[in-house]
Amino acid sequence: MTIESLFDTHGHLDLLPDDWSLEEEVGLARQAGVYRFLLPGVHPSGWPRLLATAREINEAWAAPGVHPLAADCWDRDLSLQLERLLADEKVAAIGEIGLDAMPGMPAAPRQEKALRAQLQMARATGKPVVLHCRKATGRLLTLLKEEGAHRCGGIWHGFSGSLETARAAMDLGFALAFGGPLTWPGARRGPETLQALPAEWIVLESDAPDLAPHPHRGQPNHPAWLPLIAARVADLRGWSLAETARITTANAMRVLRRQAEG
Repeated sequence: MTIESLFDTHGHLDLLPDDWSLEEEVGLARQAGVYRFLLPGVHPSGWPRLLATAREINEAWAAPGVHPLAADCWDRDLSLQLERLLADEKVAAIGEIGLDAMPGMPAAPRQEKALRAQLQMARATGKPVVLHCRKATGRLLTLLKEEGAHRCGGIWHGFSGSLETARAAMDLGFALAFGGPLTWPGARRGPETLQALPAEWIVLESDAPDLAPHPHRGQPNHPAWLPLIAARVADLRGWSLAETARITTANAMRVLRRQAEG
């Protein structure tokens, strides 16, 4: 299956297994029609590798940021480091940032402090953000509104919420990213929500090497499998594969304020 010009808006190509080749992964992805990539950050210690990886790939951009799991690291010095990185031409967004109420995560006040600070930085620098959220949707929406996130917008990574949540996110300027779970047998809410969305707010993501699509669920994920997700979107929306690629790539380029290279 080959589709022209898909945009993988969330892939951890800087965190591939040691026995994987970045060059091979990107080559296979391009053979499958995936030509653009957004590489989100997780922990500040990984920012140098994140930027270095983005520089190795034509039409790939980095989104350094402090994930909720690293919220305890946030301080004034780290804020200054991130602010300097945002001036790099290879940096398209701040990410992935947000809230995570799963067991073992940093305390909620620490997560909220890091999130608020990064949203304020996004507003000040004009960068969009990549959102991460688990078990904290209501609180995240509250903070996004309080911090004027509509002035930066961005992408809600791994969206699996209700249509009501989707509408609230879109009102704040966030595109909704759908990945492997959309394709899993038995998935219900994701497909139902996707069918009801305005076309201009749908984007695609692999989340490689995690969350592989059907029929590869449970295996390490590859960006080259993004067309499986695109095919599911096409089926649910009644689009052709070419329409799906055109629409979702244009949406990603718009919310990330990118222009095609070359």
